[in-house]
Amino acid sequence: MIRVTVWNEYIHEKQDPKVGSLYPEGIHGAIASYLKAQPELEVCTATLDQPEHGLTDEVLNQTDVLIWWGHVAHHMVSDEVVEKVYNRVLNGMGLIVLHSGHFSKIFRKLMGTSCDLKWREVGENERIWVVEPGHPIVRGIGEYIDLPHEEMYGERFDIPAPDELVFISWFKGGEVFRSGCCFYRGKGKIFYFRPGHESFPIYHNEQILKVIDNAVRWAAPVEGPTPTFGNVKPLEQL
Repeated sequence: MIRVTVWNEYIHEKQDPKVGSLYPEGIHGAIASYLKAQPELEVCTATLDQPEHGLTDEVLNQTDVLIWWGHVAHHMVSDEVVEKVYNRVLNGMGLIVLHSGHFSKIFRKLMGTSCDLKWREVGENERIWVVEPGHPIVRGIGEYIDLPHEEMYGERFDIPAPDELVFISWFKGGEVFRSGCCFYRGKGKIFYFRPGHESFPIYHNEQILKVIDNAVRWAAPVEGPTPTFGNVKPLEQL
């Protein structure tokens, strides 16, 4: 069983009637509802307004994969909570960062860069191309995913070179973007997935949700060795 926590600011849905109508149970609710119907996943949610943003020690210690959606309140996320999430990732917890979560404190801390980009919000077509067809995150996905209306993100995306690049997006306005990026930090795995602007029904799209499901399984911890650091005795006689 993979234990998943879906975290969301849960601000747009309560303040913007259009977003609220798209996601009456919140963006976290839409993602969690899909994942709960999938085998071998145990799913809960957490939001910004809860004590410790819903990410208490107890919750984090019982989370194998954390999904993160944020946009307008990155600055409101406690540095203490960010540090706890950071340490959990280094110790093996998977992290899936969605859409505008690229500017979250936790993603920027893990990347060590500004994570800035160019953007435009006119609702243009996005075509998300699979560029690593053998990767487990694209299991069950075709050559591309077509989204008729989305916010544009364009290069340069100021991140370190991904350890694995799974998707590249093309937008009708002409820009391209590295929209599915895998990183390894410590024992943890991180997947950044670009789609998901709150004004469009992206998290009702079966292919987008399938990618998130696949990513959860890829990012889940594995029973690997725990690295040691510092001065050590030789394994062989010197």
